[in-house]
Amino acid sequence: MMDASKYSVGYFPAPGRHLKWVEKDHVEKAPAWCSVDLRDGNQSLVIPMSLEEKLKFYQLLVDVGFKEIEVGFPAASETEYEFLRTLIERDMIPQDVTVQVLAQCREHIIRKTFEACKGAPGAIIHIYNSVSKAQREQVFRKSKEEIRQIAVDGARLIKKLAAEYEGNFRFEYSPESFTGTEPEYALEVCNAVLDVLEPSADNNVIINLPVTVEMSLPHVYASQIEYMCENLKYREHVTVSIHPHNDRGTGVADTELALLAGADRVEGTLFGNGERTGNVDIITLAMNMYSHGVDPRLDFSDMPAIAKVYQECTRMRVYERTPYAGALVFAAFSGSHQDAIAKGMKWREEKNSKQWTVPYIPIDPTDINRTYDADVIRVNSQSGKGGIGYLLEQHYGYVLPPQMREHLSYLCKGVSDHEHRELKAGDVWEIFRRHYFNHDAPVSIADMHFSHWTGESSAEITFSRDGVETTLQAEGNGALDVISNALKAYTGADYKLREYTEHSIQGASSDSTAAAYIGLERENGAMSWGVGTDTDIIRASAHALLSAYNNMVAGD
Repeated sequence: MMDASKYSVGYFPAPGRHLKWVEKDHVEKAPAWCSVDLRDGNQSLVIPMSLEEKLKFYQLLVDVGFKEIEVGFPAASETEYEFLRTLIERDMIPQDVTVQVLAQCREHIIRKTFEACKGAPGAIIHIYNSVSKAQREQVFRKSKEEIRQIAVDGARLIKKLAAEYEGNFRFEYSPESFTGTEPEYALEVCNAVLDVLEPSADNNVIINLPVTVEMSLPHVYASQIEYMCENLKYREHVTVSIHPHNDRGTGVADTELALLAGADRVEGTLFGNGERTGNVDIITLAMNMYSHGVDPRLDFSDMPAIAKVYQECTRMRVYERTPYAGALVFAAFSGSHQDAIAKGMKWREEKNSKQWTVPYIPIDPTDINRTYDADVIRVNSQSGKGGIGYLLEQHYGYVLPPQMREHLSYLCKGVSDHEHRELKAGDVWEIFRRHYFNHDAPVSIADMHFSHWTGESSAEITFSRDGVETTLQAEGNGALDVISNALKAYTGADYKLREYTEHSIQGASSDSTAAAYIGLERENGAMSWGVGTDTDIIRASAHALLSAYNNMVAGD
């Protein structure tokens, strides 16, 4: 039985009012990005990546455009140590990329970390210790002063070793479990570390404020970040970094509000891989900015390829509803959604608009190497006429009249519902062809000869049924009227020709296939439809009329 009384608020709001971030409505520029896929992401895998898999993933991160990459905890294991040494010895670290290495504030770990970094063109030495109330009391059983001293001693050691080792080093400090720490105390510890590291124009220091465990609503974290930004010493020479996890499912919101509150840098992973519910998803963050017209300074233009490498290396799956990258995130099954999307695409084409405003689709799928036809319009038992018509037009060039699209949509939904499956464009085409296309039974036209005079036409038309041909003379206002009059005389049928449209097949040359669509209204008001194609528009219209008539006879 669930018992909410055992829980209480475990976080500490920032003192005073820190709400300047509320006045901003979107993130205006990209932060500095640091991938922690090879550390946080890798340590959370059931089967951690092999050396070759880590190298492949590292190259993906470089190709995407990350300039800071946390490559591991080299003092934690030989595998982590070997990976960093491999990057250095194979000269795999570009000059504009800085590797980051993690170390607890413990002397032997910090010393081995510096050993691992020998020869690196640049490295961020990232030290941390937990400062939260729960950890102080339950894990370390130390006072605030003792915990602060651990951080200060770690800072003194990395400063000392950086002077002894050859290399270009930057420093980062994280008060782990920041979200479970009294903000005034977290500030006290960070400022004590900064006093040791002495940030300057030539010595930018990173203070990383992690959501080690997500405890509060995102606006609480934003106010904590604003408080820290306003009160950290040496602020102009300090990069305020954030490292959100996703325990409450609001890691992206935490990050975006923290950026509004003054944070400069984000640590996260591709697709949000990480301990428990994961780290914040950098892809979602970057693409959210992109959808607001902000260059994220990361290249996700081939999302399927990125997802492929990620899945191969991590053995994790990109969930179908993962924002931007999932297989179904651009898919529209709902009939009303499909109709709006199809009309939006048409409007954009007619207006030659460069702005993306298509309903229901927040970004242009082609920007990340997805396609409209395969990804956007999907047909199942919930689909409607707009999407089905869109598929036929895009794949095969057929532009159906609205009422006919609706008729076809019910046929398609019936098949999908009966067979319990999604229909592909080829399935829609087969249903369309089978039900409407050039039907010549029971009645067909064997031959037609036309003559014209002012305002009217006449023709000699030969019909065929069950192998027996019959020739009739007919007159009318135009070729189609003549054929219809002849058909009525031949069959005795009573119908009204309510719909007629025609067009050349999209993309076809002027002397190639024409398509004609005809809708016949029966005595009971129901419509029967037919489609005809031919290189000659009169013959295409005749095929459409006979298809509609034959469907009417069949009761279709």
